[in-house]
Amino acid sequence: MNKPKAAMASLVRPLIEPHCEDLDVTWFTSTEEALEIAPHAEIGWFDMYDKDKMAEIIAAATSLKWLNSIYAGVEHFPLAQLKSQGTILTNGAGLNSAPIAEFAVMMMLAAAKRMDQIVDNQRKQIWLETPPGTVELDDSKALIIGYGGIGQQIAKKLSGFDIDVTAVRRSPSADPGVIGLDEWRDQLGEYDWVFVSAPATDETQKMLGEAEFAAMKSSAWLVNVARGSLVDQDALVDALNSKAIGGAALDVTDPEPLPKDHPLWDAPNCLITMHLSGQAQTRMFQRAAARFVENLKAYQNGTDMIAVADFDRGY
Repeated sequence: MNKPKAAMASLVRPLIEPHCEDLDVTWFTSTEEALEIAPHAEIGWFDMYDKDKMAEIIAAATSLKWLNSIYAGVEHFPLAQLKSQGTILTNGAGLNSAPIAEFAVMMMLAAAKRMDQIVDNQRKQIWLETPPGTVELDDSKALIIGYGGIGQQIAKKLSGFDIDVTAVRRSPSADPGVIGLDEWRDQLGEYDWVFVSAPATDETQKMLGEAEFAAMKSSAWLVNVARGSLVDQDALVDALNSKAIGGAALDVTDPEPLPKDHPLWDAPNCLITMHLSGQAQTRMFQRAAARFVENLKAYQNGTDMIAVADFDRGY
C-alpha cells in the first residue's frame, strides 16, 4: 500500500518527522522544490513569508486533501479553489493568542504612560520632571472587537488591571459581557480602549472608519492586532491629526511594510509596531508541530481535526 504523499518545509522536520512514518514526505528547502512537489501532495504545509509565492504553490497543489498552516489569517489562500477540490484547511488559530495578547496589553500600557515619549527623551538625555502619560487603567473600559482566541486572551489579561471589558463576537452569547455585531457601534463612545482582533474578511473590511472614529471618545485609543485592512487608514490619519481620538497603537497596517512616505509614520499619537506581535514568542513552532501531530492522527482516523477553517466565513 502506497503511503500518502506529503510536502512540508525542512524547518519543521526535526519536530514532526518521528511522527510521519506512515507518510511519504518531501521536506522542501526552497520555493522551487515546493512548487515541484505541490501537484502530487495529498498533505501540504507550505507556509512562507512571501504570501504571493505561497498562494502560487498552493494553487498548484490540486491533489491536496489536507492543507495545514501556522497562519491564523487565511485571506492569502485560494479559498475558492480549496473548497471546490474538497481540501481540509487547518490554520494556526489560537497558536499565538497568548503572546499576541501580551503584545496588545504592552501597546496599551505604552499608550497610557506614553513610553514612546519617555524613550525619546532618554535618547536625548533629557531628564523629565513630569510624566508624559498619566492615564490610569483602573476602572477604565475596553471594547474588544473579535472574541476568538486572541480576543479572549486579551480579556483575560485585562482583567488583572481591573478594566471593565466588553467583547464583540459574531455568535450569540449568554455572557452579559459579550455583545453582537449590531450593537457595538452605538456603544463606542463608552470606551477608553478599542482593541481590534477580528479576522480579515469581506465583512470586516474597513469596519472602523470616519463614523466610528467620530463616535469614539476624544481620549480613546485604538489598538489593532488584527489586520490593517479592518481600518480605513485615511480616516484614521484624519482622526489622529484632528485629535478626534486619543491615539492609535497599530501592530498592523495596510500595506505591509508601510511605505516610508506614508502619513501614518508621522501622525500624532500613533505607535506602530511593524506586525511583530505574532513573532514576539519563543515556542510557536513547538506548538504548531504538536498541533500538526494531533491533527495527523485525526486525519488518519477520520475524526474531528483542530482549527478547521470555514471557507464561507473566511477564517
